[in-house]
Amino acid sequence: MFGWGSVQLEVLKNTNGNIYVDECVEGTDNCHIDAICQNTPRSYKCICKSGYTGDGKHCKDVDECEREDNAGCVHDCVNIPGNYRCTCYDGFHLAHDGHNCLDVDECAEGNGGCQQSCVNMMGSYECHCREGFFLSDNQHTCIQRPEEGMNCMNKNHGCAHICRETPKGGIACECRPGFELTKNQRDCKLTCNYGNGGCQHTCDDTEQGPRCGCHVKFVLHTDGKTCIETCAVNNGGCDSKCHDAATGVHCSCPVGFMLQPDRKTCKDIDECRLNNGGCDHICRNTVGSFECSCKKGYKLLINERNCQEPVKCHSSPGASKAMISCSRSGKKDTCALTCPSRARFLPESENGFTVSCGVPSPRAAPARAGHTGNSTNSNHCHAGCGLPCLRQRMERRLKGSLKMLRKSINQDRFLLRLAGLDYELAHKPGPVAGERAEPVEACRPGQHRSGAKCVQCSPGHYYNTSIHRCIRCAMGSYQPDFRQNFCTRCPGNTSTDFDGSTSVAQCKNRQCGGELGEFTGYIESPNYPGNYPAGVECVWNINPPPKRKILIVVPEIFLPSEDECGDVLVMRKNSSPSSITTYETCQTYERPIAFTARSRKLWINFKTSEANSARGFQIPYVTYDEDYEQLVEDIVRDGRLYASENHQEILKDKKLIKAFFEVLAHPQNYFKYTEKHKEMLPKSFIKLLRSKVSSFLRPYK
Repeated sequence: MFGWGSVQLEVLKNTNGNIYVDECVEGTDNCHIDAICQNTPRSYKCICKSGYTGDGKHCKDVDECEREDNAGCVHDCVNIPGNYRCTCYDGFHLAHDGHNCLDVDECAEGNGGCQQSCVNMMGSYECHCREGFFLSDNQHTCIQRPEEGMNCMNKNHGCAHICRETPKGGIACECRPGFELTKNQRDCKLTCNYGNGGCQHTCDDTEQGPRCGCHVKFVLHTDGKTCIETCAVNNGGCDSKCHDAATGVHCSCPVGFMLQPDRKTCKDIDECRLNNGGCDHICRNTVGSFECSCKKGYKLLINERNCQEPVKCHSSPGASKAMISCSRSGKKDTCALTCPSRARFLPESENGFTVSCGVPSPRAAPARAGHTGNSTNSNHCHAGCGLPCLRQRMERRLKGSLKMLRKSINQDRFLLRLAGLDYELAHKPGPVAGERAEPVEACRPGQHRSGAKCVQCSPGHYYNTSIHRCIRCAMGSYQPDFRQNFCTRCPGNTSTDFDGSTSVAQCKNRQCGGELGEFTGYIESPNYPGNYPAGVECVWNINPPPKRKILIVVPEIFLPSEDECGDVLVMRKNSSPSSITTYETCQTYERPIAFTARSRKLWINFKTSEANSARGFQIPYVTYDEDYEQLVEDIVRDGRLYASENHQEILKDKKLIKAFFEVLAHPQNYFKYTEKHKEMLPKSFIKLLRSKVSSFLRPYK
């Protein structure tokens, strides 16, 4: 038993006698914005976040897409800050693993737009017509064949895809996009430009047609088009064991788990649900197994299933306890056994004694040091302990108590009072006069005392040692963990919307972003790509040079979905609500859109409510020569610009949209730009631009 006392604790000081501070908490570190600050006993260190490389003070994004395996993406890989994402060609969608690409069944929705029958193919689809009809030039509707005729309406015109009548009479055959006309000028040969040539992963054009291949660690199926997963890729998607088979991967689970209907996932079997797991008393399910336990007073047998009641010793009615007391005089330990009333002591020899608790006897006498105790009554429990045994037992108890005291000090279970530069233990307040003093239990690790209770502070809170309770982190700070007695200050000039923040992601920059140039630029919501703060207002003004107009591209915009427009982005000629409006939204749109401004100048306003927050936007723009307005309008209004996922990704990628803007800003240099960017842009996108620019710049060719 230990009373409350005072202990002097020394804090760390440097050579100047100053107390060390946590630079990470104070925000005095010089770690890079993409690095994590980690405090050390005498300083701190900077560690670049995952997806970045460097010494922590300078961190650079790792371009995972430059790896030989294309970061595991089977089609396209797009690098993003600190990470990457995989995208698929038109006609495919991303698999659950985020890397593989699977065919989209276009026929499953609206019959693929086909008037009669739709046939799904790998990466594409085709419309077919019934007997007596042929497919029109739009490749979706069917036209009934006439009985007679010597033109394209004749059923024997011979063209595999499209038949066109020539000005001089006769016919000319053409192929659908992605196909090439063969040497006989009638049949069409598939190329990799259409539906990836029918290949699931990679496609190469050959004289015989598309040749399919598979990404690293995938195997080409016997159909020559499909790619089969192997166990070498993400363990085949299996939770546990994976086996390669002719039809792909085969997953299995270890003992204690069951394979789920998706044939990939393993789920723990609850053995306790069937016959209580075979346990006599209590069955507790564990991950992959189970455990049996017994009720109080019973013992679990070696088979770990059955329980046995232990043998009990019944003491005589009214039995008293003997008491042993020890004292130390110099180097000598002396212990004495005292028999209370209604007990007797029976010496047996000089090396032993017997204590019989029960009927008193006049033979009771004090024990001699060094004797051991045994009971002569077979109905009683037997216990013996010599002097060395007693000494060891007391030493163990003393060491255990000291260890508990030391642990309590280290875990701040004592009330601390600052006295000069040293700390000492403060006396715990005693009970109020007239009140009964209740025993106080030590708090568990990570808990703190608040009055008579032990409290555990939740994320967004910290334990205040002055008032001894958990309080919310102030605005501009956060705490992501349980059981902490501090909050971390937001980095740089960022702050939180409210108090009680639980993540550094809630630390937001309130400054409106963007760069406004004469030819190109962009506007950006505060704290982008993180969520913008509540209650902000931004205003941007775009004033292009004379004879230039503005083209805006909204790659994607994230605003809260609600009935009342609390957060609004509006683009007008000026700040007057009655001026010409080019664009206004208060909703989220993940599909990109491009449009020209309805006025020569733009006043852009973004205003948020006090309660909302979302990711926001980064919207680029380009100014173009007004002489090319017809061309620019023709490009941005063509549905093919947004039709495929590949084209949409161009309008969302900073590097690719820059290449697109170079064409729009200076169309006369188109052919030079496409040669420069042909490796970056999809063929279908280049083809679309080429047809538009060529028809505008060379209308008679």
